[in-house]
Amino acid sequence: MDVGALTVFLYCFREREQLLRIFENVSGQRMMTSYIRVGGLSMEPPLDFYKQVQDFLDSFPSKIEQYEGLLQTNPIWMGRLKGVGYLSPEDAIALGVTGPPLRASGVDWDLRRDMPYSIYNKFEFKVPTSTVGDVWARYVVRMQELRESVKICQQALNGLPGGRIVADAPKIILPDREQMKTQMESLIHHFKIVTEGFGVPAGQVYQAVEAPRGEMGYFVVSDGTAKPYRVHMRNPGFATLQALETMCKGRLLADVVAVIGSIDIVLGEIDR
Repeated sequence: MDVGALTVFLYCFREREQLLRIFENVSGQRMMTSYIRVGGLSMEPPLDFYKQVQDFLDSFPSKIEQYEGLLQTNPIWMGRLKGVGYLSPEDAIALGVTGPPLRASGVDWDLRRDMPYSIYNKFEFKVPTSTVGDVWARYVVRMQELRESVKICQQALNGLPGGRIVADAPKIILPDREQMKTQMESLIHHFKIVTEGFGVPAGQVYQAVEAPRGEMGYFVVSDGTAKPYRVHMRNPGFATLQALETMCKGRLLADVVAVIGSIDIVLGEIDR
């Protein structure tokens, strides 16, 4: 790794640490936050939450420019990425590739825009794509997505609503601790939710979101009880890894490292 790439690598840890501190301040956990629950949030956000997020959004665009200044004028970096790990749009679709690797191969598809969920239909953002299809293209698409993510986060922050942080559903949502200690009905609801869970109507559903690495989907089958009959997760990394052989054909063994880095796999997703 050359000096420029190493510098960016270390800078990324700087921004990552800032984000993890926000996560910890909000939920008490740096990772695996479990902050979003069925029916709402686990607790009220801290008083300085808005300022912490706004400070990050104000400073991050200049950090992106800093990364690009170090990498996109670096002949070693560009030489190691350009023309390496090509993936055609036809192969990407056939192999189930989603997310930035798919868009870097020229397929303009993003679930947030094309099958909107949550409130993504209210946000204005672009979907970066490239027709080059190599490691360099996947890097460029991700850098462009950083800027679009800042726009989305700013719109979400500006539109934060007031009011309750959980739904008014006592048979599904755990009651307030004070209510549980002073009201018999709340105590009963708490006991039944904790010991039995809550029933879900019989049927099946598949819902996917546009995760950072691609389509993250959940297929859930209910038999009408409080426990799912079947749950299957569609992990983007597991699917995208199928394309590794296609992208590495005819390349040097050293290129495999760059290709794997460009699809950004997580071992927990592919160890099945």
